Amino acid sequence: MQSQATKPSVVSAYSALTTAAMVWGGSVVAQKVALGPFSPVETSVFRGLGALAILIPIWLWKEGGGKFSKKDWMMFSLLGLGVLGNHLLVLFGLQFIGAGAAGVIIGASPAITAFLSSLILKDISLRSIWLGCVVSFIGVVVVTGQQGMAGTGSNPLLGGLLVLLALVSWALYTIGCRKTMDRFSPLTVTWVTLMISLLFEIPLLAVNHKMLLAGLETVPVSGWVALMYVMVFATALGQQAWLYGVDGVGPSRAGIFGNLVPVSALFFSFVILGEPVGVREIAGVGLILLGVWLVTQRAQMTRT
Repeated sequence: MQSQATKPSVVSAYSALTTAAMVWGGSVVAQKVALGPFSPVETSVFRGLGALAILIPIWLWKEGGGKFSKKDWMMFSLLGLGVLGNHLLVLFGLQFIGAGAAGVIIGASPAITAFLSSLILKDISLRSIWLGCVVSFIGVVVVTGQQGMAGTGSNPLLGGLLVLLALVSWALYTIGCRKTMDRFSPLTVTWVTLMISLLFEIPLLAVNHKMLLAGLETVPVSGWVALMYVMVFATALGQQAWLYGVDGVGPSRAGIFGNLVPVSALFFSFVILGEPVGVREIAGVGLILLGVWLVTQRAQMTRT
């Protein structure tokens, strides 16, 4: 457990959030690559197992273990469902939409987090942020409304909807973690909720698998590299960095750093996958970031 005295400083929290957002932009592309040889559930399960192999030893080394009550396990289980929904919905969505477009949609995460935070935590007036949320949503519609193009996605509307639902799961997870981290460190919350999500996911391998049928020898080097990136950076380090930042500045202010995800995702998707960056993507980014800016400005005015 941790005390208020160990709360991250604002500077360190912002640095951690920036790192997490940039890593997650690249993670969208890595997940798209991994979906070549692996199924969505395989990708999610393997990334989780690999991340736990890193996080649990670090946790034992830094914190020496710990005990959890039944109430703690209930809270962790609910948070684990948020991790499960986020991981699987993004992966299934990437089967139907390009990585760059998915990254643009993920840029709406701050508006979604602020909207749900205003409803659940009452930390922001809904009347002050509704316009920004609507503008961000229009940006999502602009991106998902385009026709599927070869190499980018066969059904952007379905893929975009799944990614959007993934953001709702992540927003609920972020909000729930805020109170939980009054008692537990980001590292503890990360590995426990990830482990719980795996308990739900592993049985799904029976109905959603690809590599398990084709064999390990069918996985190219690029598939293993992409999976390793998602394991180490996006899941083990990125998620912990995000929770560390949330612990320091709160979910509403942390959500602002999601602005960096669509920019890095578009860049990596263009460089690595060769996905085109057109007017729709740029317009979508512009609208989403404008919406996030409106939410941020109105939230600050409400607090002052």
